[in-house]
Amino acid sequence: MSEDSGDGAMEPFLTTESEREEVTRAAPQTDISEPGPPDPPSDTTPPSTVAQTVVADAVEHFQALEDPFAPAPDADALTSSFFDFEYLAEFEEIEGYWVNPPYAYVSIVYDPETEDRRYVVVEPELAPFEAHLRDDVAGMLRETLLNENIDETTDRSAVLDERIRSLLEEYAPDSDAATVHKIRYYLQRDFTGLGKIDPLMYDRRIEDISCDGVGIPVFVYHQEYRDLETNVRYEKEELNSFVIRMAQRSGKHLSVADPMVDTSLPDGSRVQMTLGEEISPRGSNFTIRQFADVPHTPIDLVKWGTFSVEQMAYLWLCIENNMSLVFAGGTASGKTTSMNAVSMFIPRNTKVITIEDTLEITLPHKNWIRGLTRDSTAADGQGKIDMYDLLQAALRQRPEYLLVGEVRTDPEVALSFFQAMATGHTAYTTFHADSVQTVLSRLQNPPLDIPEQMIQELDIVAIQKQIYRDDKRVRRNMTISELAPGERGIARTPIFSWDGETDTFSRENESTNLAEIRRLRGWSEARLQTALDRRERLLTFLVENDVVQYERFMAALNRFRTAGEQFVDRIDAGDVDAETFTRESER
Repeated sequence: MSEDSGDGAMEPFLTTESEREEVTRAAPQTDISEPGPPDPPSDTTPPSTVAQTVVADAVEHFQALEDPFAPAPDADALTSSFFDFEYLAEFEEIEGYWVNPPYAYVSIVYDPETEDRRYVVVEPELAPFEAHLRDDVAGMLRETLLNENIDETTDRSAVLDERIRSLLEEYAPDSDAATVHKIRYYLQRDFTGLGKIDPLMYDRRIEDISCDGVGIPVFVYHQEYRDLETNVRYEKEELNSFVIRMAQRSGKHLSVADPMVDTSLPDGSRVQMTLGEEISPRGSNFTIRQFADVPHTPIDLVKWGTFSVEQMAYLWLCIENNMSLVFAGGTASGKTTSMNAVSMFIPRNTKVITIEDTLEITLPHKNWIRGLTRDSTAADGQGKIDMYDLLQAALRQRPEYLLVGEVRTDPEVALSFFQAMATGHTAYTTFHADSVQTVLSRLQNPPLDIPEQMIQELDIVAIQKQIYRDDKRVRRNMTISELAPGERGIARTPIFSWDGETDTFSRENESTNLAEIRRLRGWSEARLQTALDRRERLLTFLVENDVVQYERFMAALNRFRTAGEQFVDRIDAGDVDAETFTRESER
């Protein structure tokens, strides 16, 4: 493991928003599965094999890079001094994969002493001379970059590379290729990345990163291995400096007088930060919640078991026909993921407006206006833009579909959301509640106090929960219910429900929404059933052929909309395989 003696400094003027791409040599990414209580691993990789594999991968990566910054290090240097594998003397590797090749490698290990799993970050090892050189160059870089004219269009990583190369040529001209690459990696990591936790940010299998205080190991929530202790720690001044700079990167101010900030990082991750020991006795802390760079699709949700194909076909037809929808559930139940995924069923040229206080919704639509709240930067509160302001502006922009990240406790926001539905807009949002009854109770009582007549404009409520199945944490839709005026208030009709014993979904009642679609479109019952069947057949084909990438999924939807019946018939006849389907769909 690397000797990282620097302060992990980050420069706010070199924030990068480039998309991070994980490269793994591990099992495919999953969203919901994770093992139960740690057991001694039945299959671990011998230390010598781990080291040989990592070094061989690094050699291959360096050779493929053809990096003009410096020649590739030779294999001997990579084998003898580039990485430190001493941790393998204590731990047994369960799984390893690259997150930022050829520099940052992650090893999921088993600790026989504590009988627990750990998350080990492996980065280039700095010799004492290299550590001092890195620190000296970092100091000179700060002085140099303070006078640089760097705007939003500047390639900041390229500027930094140029300055690093110039300083190394002047002050360490005899450094070998391995040393040059090490210095460059750490300076790029600390100036344009997030310092010590930068490898964790590259790992898209991590959902949460938690630093609980000074000298305490950073913990991560891994999609497959749950909560893991890492080998990353911060000292007091280093941690205080880090959270202040991270707040600056997000355009926020953090100080002893104002020691708490909840904001978003430039890549869209949500972060909560606390500074100092007055309100956090263990020292400054932060929690980062990461979101997928690429949106998950309805096919992902079906493959994970969150929904069935029949449910997806129902939601698809309802969304295309302007039915409004709320996804409700507890924390981390997948509400936003589901809302984002089914929003892909919105017709591609329809005008959509999204309103959020943290950027989570990602749509493939071109006719999409994205709204984001803003805090005031003035002492008197001027300049603040909240959810209510954005909602009012959105209604004047005449969207056909309106997506609100979450309705919480602001009565003005909740009322405006339901007013949007009452005035003909199709609206979706997420809501914290564990049942349809709880959704209605929260809406009708303080502080929201939404009139019953307005709530009746809501067509569908989908309830999600995070549960355990066979010692694995999974997300399941508990019920999809329809709302309608009833004799004694709002009638709730469950259309689909989940059976916990069999882990399957079943149809419970006839749908008044589908009956309304049939009436408004002048369809017969047979025509309605045909529309549902076609969608189920297409979705089944996509699930069976693992068409989960959103570009391919959207291409399939577009193809269906232009040649639906004929194309689905060809699929049924076996005339289209997955590859041909993708190419034809993208034409």
